[in-house]
Amino acid sequence: MKLDTKVTTFSIVITLSMIVVVVVVSFLSFRQFTITTEREHIRSIADIVGISLSESMLHNSAENRDDFLGHLASVEGMRTVRVIRSDSVAAQFGKDSKRVQIRDKIEAQVMQDGQAYYKLIDENDGLAFRGTLPYIATRAGHINCLQCHNVAEGTVLGVITITMSMSEMMRSAYMTSSVMVLAIVSFMLVMLWFFRRLVKPVIVTARDVQETVERAIQGDFHANIERRTDDEIGQVAADLNSLLKFIQNGLTTISQDVAQLLQQTPTHEHENLLNSTISRVAGLIEAAHFKQAIEEDETKPEIYRRLSSVLQERFAIHDFSIYEMVTGTSRMAPLVVDGEIDAPCRWCDPQILLHAESCRARRTGHIIDSINVPGICYAFQSDRDGADRVHVCIPIIQSGMVGSVLQLVSHRDDGERIHEFLPYLNVYLREAAPVIEAKRLMDTLRASNLTDAMTGLHNRRFLEEFAETLVASNQRRKSQLSVLMLDLDYFKMVNDTYGHDAGDLVLKALARTIQASVRAADLVIRYGGEEFLVIMQDSTGEATDKVAEKIRADVEKMKVQLPGEVLQKTISIGISEFPLDSDTFWQAVKYADVAMYHAKEAGRNRVVRFEAKMWKDEVKY
Repeated sequence: MKLDTKVTTFSIVITLSMIVVVVVVSFLSFRQFTITTEREHIRSIADIVGISLSESMLHNSAENRDDFLGHLASVEGMRTVRVIRSDSVAAQFGKDSKRVQIRDKIEAQVMQDGQAYYKLIDENDGLAFRGTLPYIATRAGHINCLQCHNVAEGTVLGVITITMSMSEMMRSAYMTSSVMVLAIVSFMLVMLWFFRRLVKPVIVTARDVQETVERAIQGDFHANIERRTDDEIGQVAADLNSLLKFIQNGLTTISQDVAQLLQQTPTHEHENLLNSTISRVAGLIEAAHFKQAIEEDETKPEIYRRLSSVLQERFAIHDFSIYEMVTGTSRMAPLVVDGEIDAPCRWCDPQILLHAESCRARRTGHIIDSINVPGICYAFQSDRDGADRVHVCIPIIQSGMVGSVLQLVSHRDDGERIHEFLPYLNVYLREAAPVIEAKRLMDTLRASNLTDAMTGLHNRRFLEEFAETLVASNQRRKSQLSVLMLDLDYFKMVNDTYGHDAGDLVLKALARTIQASVRAADLVIRYGGEEFLVIMQDSTGEATDKVAEKIRADVEKMKVQLPGEVLQKTISIGISEFPLDSDTFWQAVKYADVAMYHAKEAGRNRVVRFEAKMWKDEVKY
């Protein structure tokens, strides 16, 4: 129920209640007043009649008594006057032959107990009030009754019954009540008008506040509630206007700032400012949580997997590709395709993997949108499965260059939805770009720490980190590893004779020669100084011996051009097998080292395979 209706209903109820109360109270009051008045009236008449009868008896003038009673009966409002003698008076003076009347039950009762009786009665000709009063013999008073009556004091000498009409008095009461009710109604109407005038600003202001709040819920905070009074209600209107204006300005500023962060157009007039701002802030918060999560990830693949989950769960995109530029090349590699890690290229011509410039997003560094510009990229395979699809390719800038490309694929009728969430997705990508770049730099730094700077081979630290993985893989395949320890013969003489620069040239040439003599799956490690280590997977026995002999022969034939001279060197090689010679990898490396020293002791430039007695001799020594 509206406030206006409530106030009106309340006022009407109060007015009617007041009228009812006034009418009831007036009626009861006038009734009681009338009864009391009539009672006193009847009592006064009875006293007059009593005195008149006593005087008539004293003067022996019955005619005067009868005339008096006759005149009394003609008084206005008087209906009946009855005088009844008691039995004792009738016995002494005889019955009153002219006014002999039969006493009724009430008169008989009053005659017996001497108590006056009053009653309001309803007769055919209207309301009347009856009073039946006793005449009691007494010495006190104006007349001594015992002078004439031979009765004891206190004896009831007779009763008088008087009936008075109350019609006129009731009419007067009704008239008075009507006047009072009319006055009350007039007063209440005036009060109602005044009250309505007083509360009207409250009602109107409340209605304006309600409408303004409803608009605010819909995102419209443009309030202009009229201030109709200078009291608290007017102040409420003014304060609400100020509050909504403050909220409008604040939300507008926040929305513009967030839109700027999202690189999104500001909120349109028909949009819900509050909802759009909440949605945008929520998107930024989710992106911040995403950034915090990827910062704690250890590797780039973990970041790309998390980004893949965001695409599928947050944006409901299931067809997509994430490509990354291969460092130091012009190639691209697919990292995640439709949520699958290391899946093959599906939505583009595979040519882009070999020649990254074929990717328009990679080449231009701009967002490529075939939703707005169909056919913009020739490398996109839109009808790979017969369906008409569109794509949006977003370059991810790292260190000022395109480091990765995210490709979104969808049906054409889903294009509008992609445009709606694209600003939010760009936030995720902007947050991810520096983290991915940091991980890439860390990987590069880590790789440099695991690589010998001069020869480009893995270093001993790499072996220390990779050994556990290598052993685990070997155990899963239930295969064997051959460990070759290689040491250049008389390398110290090169440094002492020709200088360290010449020694570096020899080591570089040696590294190239060793790499050329082994398989791509084999590991070549510069173990320290002029020592090199070769780990051959799934190679044992004669096959390993052939590779080792080939390395020895190639090194023997290797020629290093020095200024004014050509240098040739030989190499000593020791071989052990894991887990044949030892069930501990590092012990197998030590065994290969022992075999290598036996090769040097045997005359150098040779290959020696480890035997158990070599270790015993080494221990004794």
